[in-house]
Amino acid sequence: MNKITRIVAALLLVAAVPTLASCGKSTSTSSTQTGKYKYGKLEIEALGGGVCGAPAYIAKEKGFFAKEGFDVTLVSGTFEDQKTGLASGKFTVTNGDFQFFPSVQQGLDIKVIGGLHKGCIKLVVPPNSPIKTAKDLKGKKIGVDEIGGTPMAITSVVLANHNIDPTKGVKWVPYPLDQLTKAVDKGDVDAFAAWDPFATLAEKNNNYRVVTDIAQDPLFKGKSCCFLYASNKEIKNNPEKIAALVRAYKAADEWISKHPEETAKIELDKKYISGGDLKLITELIKSYDFEYTTDAAKDDVKYFVGQLNKTGFLKKNTDPTKFTNDVYYDALGSSKNK
Repeated sequence: MNKITRIVAALLLVAAVPTLASCGKSTSTSSTQTGKYKYGKLEIEALGGGVCGAPAYIAKEKGFFAKEGFDVTLVSGTFEDQKTGLASGKFTVTNGDFQFFPSVQQGLDIKVIGGLHKGCIKLVVPPNSPIKTAKDLKGKKIGVDEIGGTPMAITSVVLANHNIDPTKGVKWVPYPLDQLTKAVDKGDVDAFAAWDPFATLAEKNNNYRVVTDIAQDPLFKGKSCCFLYASNKEIKNNPEKIAALVRAYKAADEWISKHPEETAKIELDKKYISGGDLKLITELIKSYDFEYTTDAAKDDVKYFVGQLNKTGFLKKNTDPTKFTNDVYYDALGSSKNK
Protein backbone atom coordinates (compact mmCIF):
# COMPACT_ATOMS: atom_id res chain seq x y z
CA MET A 1 0.00 0.00 0.00
CA ASN A 2 2.83 2.35 0.81
CA LYS A 3 4.42 1.53 -2.54
CA ILE A 4 1.19 2.34 -4.38
CA THR A 5 0.87 5.58 -2.42
CA ARG A 6 4.41 6.56 -3.42
CA ILE A 7 3.70 5.82 -7.08
CA VAL A 8 0.50 7.87 -7.05
CA ALA A 9 2.29 10.75 -5.32
CA ALA A 10 5.05 10.62 -7.91
CA LEU A 11 2.55 10.70 -10.76
CA LEU A 12 0.74 13.63 -9.20
CA LEU A 13 4.02 15.49 -8.81
CA VAL A 14 4.90 14.91 -12.48
CA ALA A 15 1.46 16.10 -13.56
CA ALA A 16 1.86 19.20 -11.44
CA VAL A 17 5.22 20.17 -12.89
CA PRO A 18 3.86 22.15 -15.90
CA THR A 19 1.51 24.05 -13.62
CA LEU A 20 4.22 24.73 -11.07
CA ALA A 21 6.58 25.77 -13.82
CA SER A 22 3.95 28.10 -15.20
CA CYS A 23 3.24 29.61 -11.79
CA GLY A 24 6.95 29.84 -11.14
CA LYS A 25 7.43 31.69 -14.39
CA SER A 26 4.66 34.11 -13.50
CA THR A 27 6.12 34.70 -10.06
CA SER A 28 9.56 35.12 -11.53
CA THR A 29 8.27 37.67 -14.03
CA SER A 30 6.55 39.59 -11.27
CA SER A 31 9.69 39.43 -9.17
CA THR A 32 11.79 40.54 -12.09
CA GLN A 33 9.40 43.39 -12.74
CA THR A 34 9.65 44.50 -9.12
CA GLY A 35 13.40 43.93 -9.10
CA LYS A 36 14.02 46.16 -12.09
CA TYR A 37 12.40 49.12 -10.33
CA LYS A 38 15.16 50.69 -8.24
CA TYR A 39 12.67 52.78 -6.26
CA GLY A 40 9.79 50.30 -6.27
CA LYS A 41 6.11 51.14 -6.37
CA LEU A 42 4.92 54.73 -6.31
CA GLU A 43 1.48 56.33 -6.34
CA ILE A 44 1.03 59.71 -7.98
CA GLU A 45 -2.26 61.60 -7.84
CA ALA A 46 -2.64 62.67 -11.45
CA LEU A 47 -6.04 61.45 -12.66
CA GLY A 48 -7.93 64.73 -12.58
CA GLY A 49 -9.41 64.55 -16.08
CA GLY A 50 -7.42 67.51 -17.41
CA VAL A 51 -5.60 67.59 -20.73
CA CYS A 52 -2.68 69.25 -18.96
CA GLY A 53 -2.06 66.12 -16.86
CA ALA A 54 -0.17 64.82 -19.89
CA PRO A 55 3.33 64.74 -18.28
CA ALA A 56 2.24 62.09 -15.78
CA TYR A 57 0.19 60.16 -18.36
CA ILE A 58 3.03 60.11 -20.87
CA ALA A 59 5.74 59.39 -18.31
CA LYS A 60 3.78 56.25 -17.45
CA GLU A 61 2.62 55.22 -20.92
CA LYS A 62 5.96 55.78 -22.67
CA GLY A 63 8.04 54.22 -19.91
CA PHE A 64 9.85 57.28 -18.58
CA PHE A 65 8.91 56.47 -14.98
CA ALA A 66 9.97 52.86 -15.45
CA LYS A 67 13.28 53.89 -17.03
CA GLU A 68 14.10 55.93 -13.92
CA GLY A 69 13.23 53.06 -11.58
CA PHE A 70 9.58 53.60 -10.66
CA ASP A 71 6.60 51.26 -10.85
CA VAL A 72 3.99 54.03 -10.94
CA THR A 73 0.27 53.85 -10.37
CA LEU A 74 -1.67 56.99 -11.20
CA VAL A 75 -4.61 57.69 -8.89
CA SER A 76 -7.39 60.23 -8.60
CA GLY A 77 -8.23 62.42 -5.63
CA THR A 78 -8.84 65.92 -4.34
CA PHE A 79 -6.61 68.82 -3.40
CA GLU A 80 -7.01 67.80 0.24
CA ASP A 81 -5.93 64.27 -0.69
CA GLN A 82 -2.82 65.70 -2.32
CA LYS A 83 -1.90 67.66 0.79
CA THR A 84 -2.60 64.78 3.13
CA GLY A 85 -0.70 62.37 0.90
CA LEU A 86 2.38 64.59 0.76
CA ALA A 87 2.28 65.18 4.52
CA SER A 88 1.88 61.48 5.37
CA GLY A 89 4.44 60.18 2.91
CA LYS A 90 1.86 58.40 0.74
CA PHE A 91 2.80 60.70 -2.15
CA THR A 92 6.34 61.70 -3.06
CA VAL A 93 5.40 64.22 -5.76
CA THR A 94 2.31 65.88 -7.13
CA ASN A 95 1.51 68.63 -9.57
CA GLY A 96 -0.50 71.78 -8.99
CA ASP A 97 -0.51 75.53 -9.22
CA PHE A 98 0.12 78.13 -6.56
CA GLN A 99 -2.87 76.94 -4.51
CA PHE A 100 -0.29 75.08 -2.41
CA PHE A 101 1.43 78.28 -1.27
CA PRO A 102 -0.96 79.05 1.63
CA SER A 103 -0.60 75.43 2.78
CA VAL A 104 3.18 75.85 2.83
CA GLN A 105 2.75 78.80 5.19
CA GLN A 106 0.50 76.63 7.33
CA GLY A 107 3.23 74.03 7.73
CA LEU A 108 2.94 71.67 4.74
CA ASP A 109 6.56 70.60 4.23
CA ILE A 110 6.89 70.54 0.44
CA LYS A 111 9.08 72.13 -2.21
CA VAL A 112 8.48 73.34 -5.74
CA ILE A 113 10.89 71.37 -7.92
CA GLY A 114 10.01 72.64 -11.40
CA GLY A 115 7.45 73.98 -13.84
CA LEU A 116 5.57 71.61 -16.16
CA HIS A 117 3.71 73.74 -18.70
CA LYS A 118 1.83 76.97 -19.37
CA GLY A 119 -1.88 77.89 -19.35
CA CYS A 120 -4.68 75.31 -19.23
CA ILE A 121 -7.56 76.99 -17.39
CA LYS A 122 -10.36 79.28 -18.52
CA LEU A 123 -13.03 81.28 -16.74
CA VAL A 124 -16.20 81.22 -18.85
CA VAL A 125 -19.79 82.48 -18.85
CA PRO A 126 -22.85 81.43 -20.89
CA PRO A 127 -23.58 83.33 -24.13
CA ASN A 128 -26.48 85.36 -22.70
CA SER A 129 -24.67 86.35 -19.50
CA PRO A 130 -24.58 90.01 -18.46
CA ILE A 131 -21.00 89.36 -17.25
CA LYS A 132 -18.72 90.95 -19.82
CA THR A 133 -15.46 91.33 -17.90
CA ALA A 134 -13.96 90.07 -14.67
CA LYS A 135 -15.09 93.15 -12.75
CA ASP A 136 -18.71 92.11 -13.44
CA LEU A 137 -18.19 89.02 -11.29
CA LYS A 138 -18.67 90.91 -8.04
CA GLY A 139 -21.47 89.29 -6.04
CA LYS A 140 -21.75 86.38 -8.48
CA LYS A 141 -21.64 82.62 -7.94
CA ILE A 142 -18.59 80.97 -9.49
CA GLY A 143 -18.43 77.24 -10.09
CA VAL A 144 -15.16 75.37 -9.53
CA ASP A 145 -14.26 71.71 -9.29
CA GLU A 146 -13.25 72.03 -5.64
CA ILE A 147 -12.73 74.64 -2.98
CA GLY A 148 -9.06 75.57 -2.79
CA GLY A 149 -8.15 73.96 -6.11
CA THR A 150 -6.23 75.48 -9.00
CA PRO A 151 -9.17 76.98 -10.95
CA MET A 152 -10.30 78.73 -7.78
CA ALA A 153 -6.77 80.01 -7.11
CA ILE A 154 -6.46 81.30 -10.67
CA THR A 155 -9.83 83.05 -10.51
CA SER A 156 -8.96 84.57 -7.14
CA VAL A 157 -5.96 86.31 -8.68
CA VAL A 158 -8.16 87.61 -11.50
CA LEU A 159 -10.71 88.94 -9.00
CA ALA A 160 -8.09 90.57 -6.78
CA ASN A 161 -6.67 92.40 -9.79
CA HIS A 162 -10.14 93.82 -10.43
CA ASN A 163 -10.57 95.01 -6.84
CA ILE A 164 -12.89 92.16 -5.85
CA ASP A 165 -12.17 90.38 -2.58
CA PRO A 166 -12.14 86.66 -3.52
CA THR A 167 -13.00 85.68 0.05
CA LYS A 168 -16.06 87.92 0.38
CA GLY A 169 -16.90 89.43 -2.99
CA VAL A 170 -18.12 86.23 -4.69
CA LYS A 171 -19.63 82.90 -3.73
CA TRP A 172 -17.68 79.76 -4.63
CA VAL A 173 -19.75 76.71 -5.58
CA PRO A 174 -18.04 73.31 -5.96
CA TYR A 175 -19.34 71.07 -8.75
CA PRO A 176 -17.94 68.05 -10.62
CA LEU A 177 -16.10 69.23 -13.72
CA ASP A 178 -18.42 67.47 -16.14
CA GLN A 179 -21.49 69.05 -14.53
CA LEU A 180 -20.45 72.71 -14.51
CA THR A 181 -22.42 73.64 -17.63
CA LYS A 182 -25.49 71.98 -16.11
CA ALA A 183 -24.92 74.01 -12.95
CA VAL A 184 -25.08 77.17 -15.07
CA ASP A 185 -28.25 75.95 -16.81
CA LYS A 186 -29.89 75.36 -13.42
CA GLY A 187 -28.87 78.79 -12.17
CA ASP A 188 -26.67 77.38 -9.44
CA VAL A 189 -23.67 79.32 -10.76
CA ASP A 190 -23.21 82.38 -12.97
CA ALA A 191 -19.75 81.47 -14.32
CA PHE A 192 -17.24 78.71 -13.91
CA ALA A 193 -13.49 78.19 -14.00
CA ALA A 194 -12.16 74.84 -15.14
CA TRP A 195 -9.33 72.86 -16.63
CA ASP A 196 -9.39 72.02 -20.28
CA PRO A 197 -11.07 70.37 -22.00
CA PHE A 198 -14.15 71.30 -19.94
CA ALA A 199 -14.07 75.08 -20.33
CA THR A 200 -13.02 74.89 -23.98
CA LEU A 201 -15.79 72.37 -24.72
CA ALA A 202 -18.31 74.80 -23.22
CA GLU A 203 -16.85 77.50 -25.45
CA LYS A 204 -16.90 75.35 -28.61
CA ASN A 205 -20.12 73.41 -28.09
CA ASN A 206 -22.30 75.82 -26.09
CA ASN A 207 -21.02 79.21 -27.28
CA TYR A 208 -19.74 80.17 -23.84
CA ARG A 209 -17.70 83.36 -23.70
CA VAL A 210 -14.21 83.42 -22.24
CA VAL A 211 -13.66 85.98 -19.49
CA THR A 212 -10.12 84.83 -18.72
CA ASP A 213 -7.87 82.42 -20.58
CA ILE A 214 -4.63 82.05 -18.66
CA ALA A 215 -2.78 81.18 -21.85
CA GLN A 216 -3.55 84.71 -23.08
CA ASP A 217 -4.30 86.87 -20.04
CA PRO A 218 -1.28 89.11 -19.28
CA LEU A 219 -1.54 88.11 -15.61
CA PHE A 220 -0.58 84.53 -16.49
CA LYS A 221 0.69 84.38 -20.07
CA GLY A 222 4.12 82.78 -20.42
CA LYS A 223 4.21 81.64 -16.79
CA SER A 224 3.96 78.16 -15.33
CA CYS A 225 0.39 77.00 -14.86
CA CYS A 226 1.37 73.83 -13.08
CA PHE A 227 4.39 73.21 -10.89
CA LEU A 228 5.79 69.90 -9.72
CA TYR A 229 5.92 69.61 -5.93
CA ALA A 230 7.85 67.14 -3.80
CA SER A 231 7.82 66.09 -0.17
CA ASN A 232 10.69 67.86 1.58
CA LYS A 233 11.17 64.81 3.76
CA GLU A 234 11.80 62.73 0.64
CA ILE A 235 14.15 65.41 -0.70
CA LYS A 236 16.21 65.24 2.47
CA ASN A 237 16.17 61.46 2.77
CA ASN A 238 16.53 60.51 -0.89
CA PRO A 239 17.48 63.37 -3.22
CA GLU A 240 18.49 60.87 -5.93
CA LYS A 241 14.92 59.57 -6.01
CA ILE A 242 13.55 63.08 -6.49
CA ALA A 243 16.08 63.78 -9.23
CA ALA A 244 15.01 60.57 -10.99
CA LEU A 245 11.38 61.66 -10.90
CA VAL A 246 12.31 65.06 -12.29
CA ARG A 247 14.16 63.38 -15.16
CA ALA A 248 11.06 61.31 -15.93
CA TYR A 249 8.80 64.37 -16.01
CA LYS A 250 11.35 66.30 -18.04
CA ALA A 251 11.56 63.49 -20.60
CA ALA A 252 7.76 63.34 -20.77
CA ASP A 253 7.52 67.09 -21.39
CA GLU A 254 10.09 66.83 -24.18
CA TRP A 255 8.21 63.93 -25.77
CA ILE A 256 4.87 65.74 -25.58
CA SER A 257 6.26 68.86 -27.24
CA LYS A 258 7.48 66.72 -30.16
CA HIS A 259 4.39 64.49 -30.40
CA PRO A 260 1.29 66.56 -29.54
CA GLU A 261 -1.12 64.57 -31.69
CA GLU A 262 0.08 61.22 -30.39
CA THR A 263 -0.17 62.58 -26.86
CA ALA A 264 -3.77 63.60 -27.54
CA LYS A 265 -4.53 60.15 -28.93
CA ILE A 266 -3.10 58.48 -25.83
CA GLU A 267 -5.17 60.73 -23.55
CA LEU A 268 -8.34 59.87 -25.46
CA ASP A 269 -7.68 56.17 -26.08
CA LYS A 270 -6.59 55.51 -22.50
CA LYS A 271 -9.51 57.61 -21.21
CA TYR A 272 -7.34 59.97 -19.20
CA ILE A 273 -9.76 62.66 -20.37
CA SER A 274 -13.47 62.28 -20.99
CA GLY A 275 -14.28 64.81 -23.69
CA GLY A 276 -13.14 66.41 -26.90
CA ASP A 277 -11.89 65.10 -30.23
CA LEU A 278 -8.39 64.45 -31.45
CA LYS A 279 -8.07 67.75 -33.29
CA LEU A 280 -9.21 69.86 -30.35
CA ILE A 281 -7.07 68.06 -27.77
CA THR A 282 -4.04 68.30 -30.06
CA GLU A 283 -4.56 72.06 -30.43
CA LEU A 284 -4.81 72.45 -26.68
CA ILE A 285 -1.65 70.45 -26.06
CA LYS A 286 0.26 72.57 -28.58
CA SER A 287 -0.88 75.73 -26.78
CA TYR A 288 0.45 74.67 -23.36
CA ASP A 289 4.15 74.92 -24.20
CA PHE A 290 5.20 71.71 -22.45
CA GLU A 291 8.74 72.29 -21.23
CA TYR A 292 10.18 71.36 -17.86
CA THR A 293 11.59 74.55 -16.33
CA THR A 294 13.76 75.20 -13.29
CA ASP A 295 15.08 78.76 -13.04
CA ALA A 296 12.05 80.08 -14.94
CA ALA A 297 9.77 78.15 -12.59
CA LYS A 298 11.49 79.75 -9.62
CA ASP A 299 10.84 83.19 -11.13
CA ASP A 300 7.19 82.21 -11.63
CA VAL A 301 6.87 81.18 -7.98
CA LYS A 302 8.10 84.61 -6.92
CA TYR A 303 5.68 86.32 -9.31
CA PHE A 304 2.66 84.37 -8.10
CA VAL A 305 3.50 84.97 -4.45
CA GLY A 306 3.19 88.66 -5.28
CA GLN A 307 -0.15 88.02 -6.96
CA LEU A 308 -1.46 85.91 -4.08
CA ASN A 309 -0.54 88.70 -1.68
CA LYS A 310 -3.41 90.62 -3.25
CA THR A 311 -5.96 87.88 -2.54
CA GLY A 312 -5.63 87.62 1.23
CA PHE A 313 -4.79 83.92 1.07
CA LEU A 314 -1.18 84.43 2.21
CA LYS A 315 0.04 85.95 5.44
CA LYS A 316 0.08 89.71 5.34
CA ASN A 317 3.17 91.21 3.72
CA THR A 318 4.63 87.87 2.68
CA ASP A 319 8.05 88.53 1.14
CA PRO A 320 8.02 86.96 -2.37
CA THR A 321 11.81 86.59 -2.50
CA LYS A 322 12.14 84.91 0.89
CA PHE A 323 9.12 82.67 0.28
CA THR A 324 10.55 81.58 -3.07
CA ASN A 325 14.01 80.85 -1.71
CA ASP A 326 12.47 78.81 1.10
CA VAL A 327 10.08 76.80 -1.08
CA TYR A 328 12.10 76.17 -4.23
CA TYR A 329 14.46 73.23 -4.72
CA ASP A 330 16.32 72.47 -7.95
CA ALA A 331 16.59 68.68 -7.97
CA LEU A 332 18.87 68.61 -10.99
CA GLY A 333 21.24 71.23 -9.63
CA SER A 334 20.90 73.53 -12.65
CA SER A 335 20.23 76.48 -10.35
CA LYS A 336 22.25 77.80 -7.44
CA ASN A 337 19.02 78.45 -5.53
CA LYS A 338 20.01 81.93 -4.50
